[in-house]
Amino acid sequence: MTHGSVPAGHYERDPYGDPYDGDRLAGGRIHPEDAPPRRRRRRRWPRVLGGLLVVALLLTVGGYFYLDSRLQRESVLVDYPGRVADTPGTTWLIVGSDSREGLSAAQRREFATGKAAGRRTDSMMLLHYGSGGTTLVSLPRDSYVAIPGRGRNKLNAAFAFGGPKLLVRTVEQATGLRVDHYAEIGFGGFVGVVDAIGGVEICVKERMRDPKAGIDLSPGCQTLDGGQALGYVRSRNYARADLERVEKQRQFFGALMKKASGPGVLLNPFRSVPLALNATSNFLVDDGDHLHHLARMMWAMRDVSGGDGVTTTVPIGGGGSAAGVGSYISWDRTKAGVLFGALREDRAVPRNVITK
Repeated sequence: MTHGSVPAGHYERDPYGDPYDGDRLAGGRIHPEDAPPRRRRRRRWPRVLGGLLVVALLLTVGGYFYLDSRLQRESVLVDYPGRVADTPGTTWLIVGSDSREGLSAAQRREFATGKAAGRRTDSMMLLHYGSGGTTLVSLPRDSYVAIPGRGRNKLNAAFAFGGPKLLVRTVEQATGLRVDHYAEIGFGGFVGVVDAIGGVEICVKERMRDPKAGIDLSPGCQTLDGGQALGYVRSRNYARADLERVEKQRQFFGALMKKASGPGVLLNPFRSVPLALNATSNFLVDDGDHLHHLARMMWAMRDVSGGDGVTTTVPIGGGGSAAGVGSYISWDRTKAGVLFGALREDRAVPRNVITK
């Protein structure tokens, strides 16, 4: 055997290196008996991804219950003798109250809200959705209706006499519709929600100047902040007073819900988080209402603002005045009957009873 040669079938070790570096057969292969065991690499990404999904799920579920717990609740939808039976579809009574809670003294002066304590109804709307589509109906607060136990009076007097419970009962008996959900928001909450989403764009046809509502807007499309928006929906400085005001309220609420449910807000945490916190802390709902109900209501309002539904005011038949009541407006009984009859049966509202 020649020095330095390696007989076939033998291998040599490197005395100074890794014990396996020299364990090679001719051709540079490691001897099978001396090869170290191979370690299988464990793929970690499935575990990491699974962990992230679990964390996201916990945050989502926890966030939902946290926000749901922030809603103000009151026992509003209570049974009473002769209550309207359940009607198909889903009906909301949405109320804007004049509660100043949440407004600072400076804001009350700036928005010209006054200092009145308590809360009264400033706007009332019925939202109905189902197989017949989505319909948003304004109920003017000066509507002359029968209030259980109080005779005939303006609709907003029902709230003053007995709060949300009596208002719901009055609306149910006047329309024949069973109210399934209730939502109420005051001045302060309204301002906070509008500001949380960065304002709402509204196109003003002619100058709006009303010191009583703290508003002075020039014609043209513009983004209204919370204070301007409050003045926009409160002002009654029109030739048709409350009737024109309810039209602007529907217009604004539709635009508000459309923006609030759009990707520019929902996918932007700097908008969606303040919106969620403001909305849940300022909405008053019935004991049985939850966050997912409000989300569904918001989506239905978006449909209306997008032109996929009907927006109208109760057909008006005339007006009058009465002692202890003042000036009021009366519903057109025939057309109002057709309107609410369609909603009670969850059918599309006929065009000839839609107020334009």
